[in-house]
Amino acid sequence: MTASTAIPPLRATSRSSLEGELWAELRTEAEAVLVEEPLYAGIVQATILDQRSLAQALAYRLAHRLGDGDLARLSMRDLCLSAFEADPHAGANAARDLIAIRERDPTCRRYLDPFLFYKGLAALEAYRVAHWLWHQGRATLGLHVQSRISEVFGCDIHPAARIGSGVFIDHATGVVIGETAVVADDVSILQSVTLGGNGKESGDRHPKVERGVLLSVGAKVLGNIRIGEGAKVAAAAVVLHDVPPHTTVAGVPARVVSRLAAGAEQPALSMDQSFGFGDGI
Repeated sequence: MTASTAIPPLRATSRSSLEGELWAELRTEAEAVLVEEPLYAGIVQATILDQRSLAQALAYRLAHRLGDGDLARLSMRDLCLSAFEADPHAGANAARDLIAIRERDPTCRRYLDPFLFYKGLAALEAYRVAHWLWHQGRATLGLHVQSRISEVFGCDIHPAARIGSGVFIDHATGVVIGETAVVADDVSILQSVTLGGNGKESGDRHPKVERGVLLSVGAKVLGNIRIGEGAKVAAAAVVLHDVPPHTTVAGVPARVVSRLAAGAEQPALSMDQSFGFGDGI
């Protein structure tokens, strides 16, 4: 991203103020759409301007995208809202997810676009609902939400997986995240990435991805292995062993091809998909 297109950061001093600041900005962008695109005004009005909080707006939007004949939109909205209201950090987590998209995706012009249209954000926030249901002992409903995420967004995330905030799932199509996978804060995951098991073993069998990792297009990370903080996994790499922090791995099977300079920006934030010596991944 060039200096001319750099995004001014939201000036928040806490997670709660971050949520409030983003919600105010989202409403401002929605109000502009009422004039910009009258045909879409009713949708924007109902989805954002008629809602009282970011959590309520998310619940409304997800219900309209995921509600179906098995579970009507009204029931889905109530489930989503229950999940968001039960977690005091839900709004701030969603705000951080939105900011991650705005800062890392050069096609994103405003917060409104991913909120309304991006599959990656919708899949991630819907997963958070399924995760809450799973830990409430409501596995059937959690699996229903997982199934709807897969059907509607082409992204399959097990409800038991653990995913942090500030996570960017770009495009979402073909992304698979297994039951015992762990994804830390500030990770970027591109399309067709798999965090899967390796064979038929049971128990803790999926990858652990630490903060600031970039998982590039089509990367396959298999087994109970660890991807170290600030690492970069190349496109189409097949990773079967631990990846040291601040390294780039590529190939089938993946091996270390470069090491990142100490103190360098995390790859997930820069979205720099080079090997570290000028070649793309």
